[in-house]
Amino acid sequence: MLDIKFVREHPEKVKENIKKKFQDKKLPLVDEVIELDKRVRELKAEGDTLRQQRNTVSDEIGSLFREKRVDEANEKKQVVVDINEKLVDIEKEEEKLSILLKEKMMAIPNIIAPDVPIGEDDSKNVEEQRFGEPVVPDYEIPYHSDIMARFDGLDKEAAGRVSGAGFYYLMGDIARLHSAVLSYARDFMIDKGFTYCIPPYMIHGDAVDGVMSFEEKDAMMYKIEGEDLYLIGTSEHSMIAKFKDQLLSEKDLPITMTSYSPCFRKEVGAHGIEERGVYRIHQFEKQEMVVICRPEDSETWYDKMWNYSVELFRSLDIPVRKLVCCSGDLADLKYRSCDIEAWSPRQKKYFEVCSCSNLTDAQARRLGIRYKKENGEKEFAHTLNNTVIAPPRMLIAFLENNLQEDGSVLIPEVLRPYMGGKEKLVPKN
Repeated sequence: MLDIKFVREHPEKVKENIKKKFQDKKLPLVDEVIELDKRVRELKAEGDTLRQQRNTVSDEIGSLFREKRVDEANEKKQVVVDINEKLVDIEKEEEKLSILLKEKMMAIPNIIAPDVPIGEDDSKNVEEQRFGEPVVPDYEIPYHSDIMARFDGLDKEAAGRVSGAGFYYLMGDIARLHSAVLSYARDFMIDKGFTYCIPPYMIHGDAVDGVMSFEEKDAMMYKIEGEDLYLIGTSEHSMIAKFKDQLLSEKDLPITMTSYSPCFRKEVGAHGIEERGVYRIHQFEKQEMVVICRPEDSETWYDKMWNYSVELFRSLDIPVRKLVCCSGDLADLKYRSCDIEAWSPRQKKYFEVCSCSNLTDAQARRLGIRYKKENGEKEFAHTLNNTVIAPPRMLIAFLENNLQEDGSVLIPEVLRPYMGGKEKLVPKN
């Protein structure tokens, strides 16, 4: 959410930013919030004036009673009653318009970074750098669910009977591999100085509204029937919301956390649920990284975070590339974002496995996350997030890039301690 003062003083910049994100339908919001803000401030000023008048009259009533001028004092009391009645109406109107103002402000996208490429959708994202040599072996790489089937590692048919489309059972070595990469990712981030956390998997609606746009909420979140609780779509949601309405100390920044959680997503939209494999599903597990820092440090942390993703995937012998997200592919709260994509030798192309974002103070304003500077000033913090590992999707890249001609799967050295020392997986079928 933007600062209303910024919108008031720079309406054309806000409108131009909306155009860059190809959201022209939101252009009227700028003028609407400016008018609402004007009216709210007028009501506040009117209320303040009436309260001053009430205080003055109350002082006069006290003086009249002390002077034994009871009849005059009682007449003045009616003036206070009239003022109070006016104040009730003004305060109700101010509250109603303030709520509407906030709702409209939350629909206006964050200002994007000046170097973000302009484009309507993810087809206009820009490859910036590759890490590792993408290899296509001279033997066939099967579809990932077929690779898993060789190890008796995936059962979507049973999951369909139990839960429906978009769910799965992982079994045996594949399930162990799934847990191993999560444990390795956890320790990888702890070694980078991040604090490990297991957060709540359900959060209140106001926390959801604080961490994402209304459009994302409708497309992603599962709501618990009859309760003000939502299943998280990523642990970033509850990790950032942990600091809702908190005033932090500058000396405690940055706060760096890595969190494990299951994630639940409706996946409403053009992509849909993948029936055959485990690329796009309703339930998965994830290791996440989150940073809360001073505004002047957020771009440095952004670079550190996506580089951690590259380092981790390269340690697992998976080639990756950095893809800079264009303006139309940025969610409303994001200042800038990039995807780390892993190489698929079967498809002979890259696909997304991590998403790193700097949201500047957009989430912090929604959630009321501020910090107190050494000089006593209070300022909104900046928030950032990035995927560390999100299996079972990342298992697709792992299996394809480590599959051998004989059907076995090599275990990179860094992962072997988490796999009981195994150097490779041998298929059962």
